[in-house]
Amino acid sequence: MKQLIPLIIFSMLVACKNETSMSEDYLPVTELRKMYGSGDASKWPEAVLDSSIDRSEFKDIGVLPEVTHPETNPFNEDKAYLGKMLFHDPRLSQSGQIACASCHNPELAWTDNITRSFGHDRQNGKRNAMTIMNSAFAKELFWDGRAESLEDQARFPIADKVEMNEELTLAVEKIQNTEGYKPYFQKAFGNDSIDLDRIKKAIATFERTIISYQSKFDRFISGDSALFTDQEIQGLHIYRTKANCISCHNTPYFSDNKFHNDGQTLFGTKNEDFGRYHVTGNQEDIGKFRTPTLREVGRTGPWMHNGHFPSLIDVIEFYNLGNPSPIQKKYLGTPRDSLIPDTSPILRKLDLNRDEINALEAFLKTLSTPVRRIIIPELPE
Repeated sequence: MKQLIPLIIFSMLVACKNETSMSEDYLPVTELRKMYGSGDASKWPEAVLDSSIDRSEFKDIGVLPEVTHPETNPFNEDKAYLGKMLFHDPRLSQSGQIACASCHNPELAWTDNITRSFGHDRQNGKRNAMTIMNSAFAKELFWDGRAESLEDQARFPIADKVEMNEELTLAVEKIQNTEGYKPYFQKAFGNDSIDLDRIKKAIATFERTIISYQSKFDRFISGDSALFTDQEIQGLHIYRTKANCISCHNTPYFSDNKFHNDGQTLFGTKNEDFGRYHVTGNQEDIGKFRTPTLREVGRTGPWMHNGHFPSLIDVIEFYNLGNPSPIQKKYLGTPRDSLIPDTSPILRKLDLNRDEINALEAFLKTLSTPVRRIIIPELPE
């Protein structure tokens, strides 16, 4: 028995060390578990926000609410099924080989898991394909926000020369000339008239049904307090405090639906991208991109608008360093100096240690759900 005593004491010391290894500034993980796993968000520690964030507009992370549909495009099952068929129909492209589902694969978290998608004639786009999961909660669509709604978004890939490369009028004609579609439009809209507006509405209705199942995170904060590991709990707390993620990736959608410059403009390189500026023409928007949702983030890589980050750790390290290679205006003297963007003031060095980085990664992975397989519809003839 005497021989066991040192071993028991050592084990107790290791256990105590593990509980406090993150930082002396954090509450014990047992307390954090009670707070975050209570099922009552009012018991959570206060989120630590960047000073530039308006707390009156801030909404914390949580369980996704019910989807609402616009009055101009109310939901019905027949319309959603019609949208599902159109989403998978390559006849909307000039080549007859590319559908919306080509870049938004349901088995790949509704993206394609490559740096930049292939489009018409195997051309590469300039940006990574965002997941369309939970896009019902997005305000503007695309990385630069050029679409004001899901209905508006549906037309862009069809006409894009690099993506589907089809004239909208010709795409509509092909659907109009497909007799098998008419009964589906009849059920969805009350008559069999086919036009661009109805095609967009059907696709948007389908996309609003693509919602994540309850994640491990959702179940934990809803009261299943034993579900998270200690590391995941610590990661959740770091996310809302020291790591500053909550300043942009907030709300149950895990996005503030705003635009920020995180230093990925890649000014002066072949991958230069001015983002939101291409939509608004406002110089202050140079380099700004829409805050992507972090739901399903463990399955939607590679990450960032350019797809240049192959792992979540790469993303965390980038933000931890506060953009280690900003453009130094004082060293440049070209006529384009006026276009050099300023990175967001939210971007700053975080000083996360290795345990904190690993905990944050572990938490982010709790936002993903199992692979979803859907039945691909048989397309009308």
